[in-house]
Amino acid sequence: MEMTMCFPLLLLICSLSTAQLQTEADNEIIPHGKQTESQGREPTNASDRQQTCTQDINAVLREMSATLAEQRVEMRHLQRENEAQAAKLRELELQKTEVDKMKQQLKAQAAELSNMTARTDVTENQVEALKRDNEAQAAELTNTRAELTNTRAELTNMRAELSNTTARTDVTENQVEALKRDNEAQAAELTNTRAELTNTRAELTNMRAELSNTTARTDVTENQVEALKRDNEAQAAELTNTRAELSNMAARTDVTENQVEALKRDNEAQAAELTNTRAELINMAEELSNMTARTDVTENQVEALKRDNEVKQVAFSTSLLASGSGTIGPFNTYTPLVFRYVVTNIGNAYNPNTGLFIAPVRGAYHFEIYIGAHGHASHPSSVVLVKNGEHIFIAYAHQPSHYGSSANGATLLLEVGDVVFLRLRGNSRVYDNENHHSTFSGNLLFTM
Repeated sequence: MEMTMCFPLLLLICSLSTAQLQTEADNEIIPHGKQTESQGREPTNASDRQQTCTQDINAVLREMSATLAEQRVEMRHLQRENEAQAAKLRELELQKTEVDKMKQQLKAQAAELSNMTARTDVTENQVEALKRDNEAQAAELTNTRAELTNTRAELTNMRAELSNTTARTDVTENQVEALKRDNEAQAAELTNTRAELTNTRAELTNMRAELSNTTARTDVTENQVEALKRDNEAQAAELTNTRAELSNMAARTDVTENQVEALKRDNEAQAAELTNTRAELINMAEELSNMTARTDVTENQVEALKRDNEVKQVAFSTSLLASGSGTIGPFNTYTPLVFRYVVTNIGNAYNPNTGLFIAPVRGAYHFEIYIGAHGHASHPSSVVLVKNGEHIFIAYAHQPSHYGSSANGATLLLEVGDVVFLRLRGNSRVYDNENHHSTFSGNLLFTM
């Protein structure tokens, strides 16, 4: 600013100097006649002009100094305004930076909102699929409950039959107890009969001893022979009676012994019958237990055969969209793909609602992938074959225009419960329509 003010000052000084020189030159050109007249006045005019010029210069300088001072003040004011404007400019630049950041955040949020909308749509589809699964499971649960009701009815019938068998067993045990009591009574009666027989035999022994004594007395006493004869006759008659009585007693004893033997045989027969009854009950219980066990084993074998027949036949073939056409993706992260159009699902190992294949049996499985999408400069078409969270193989295709496709396959050894599915890679897309371009298939080769 000071240099700008100095330039007019220098120009003014130069102008004054030029004017003075011009005046001197004009004076030199004056005619010779007049030169003599002007020689006397030249010093005075030159001094006056010099004084006037000096005064003018001083006035101009003072004026310019004042103007310069004003301009300096104004320049300081302008500098302060420039500094304030620079601060405002910096603040505006910061605000512009923040606005740019906010715009970027807004764009990122818009992209995230778009992704969230797509994921929400996918989630809603999964919810609908889960609802359908729940309805199917509810129907299956209803059937299971009906089967459980029938099973309970059969169990009730078996329990009633078991109750009847238990009642019959109780009746048989009561009969066995009655037979035991009868046997005990018969055994007591037999004991009494044996005691009576023992007493009879003792009495007979005593009578025989007395007869011996009588015979001895007959031999010893001859004088008493006649008397003894008479006595003998009487005794013979008595003996006859006694013998008859002994015969009767012997007959009764034989009858009693026969009765005892018959009772023994009856007891043995009843004991054998009781043993047979118990054995029969045990056999019936064992047979019922065996029948129950065999029934359970048969049911388990039937279920196992059903499962074996089911798990030995596993194959599925699907495509991405159930109907219509469309592109899935791109997303910021890896996203599971659900292939909803099912052509074949033998064994029901693939779930079209979750997109998961769960191995029902240990064995070797073969999987194939076919994907495609319309060309795009920034978004390829790419999916990953995943086993239990581990990336196995990838199918990838990328071209800026027209339709591009890719394929891959793998044979995997899976344990029971292993999970296999496909993931859409980040920033990738997959296309499908009613012609089923994007497919996912698999089958069990053999069990191990």
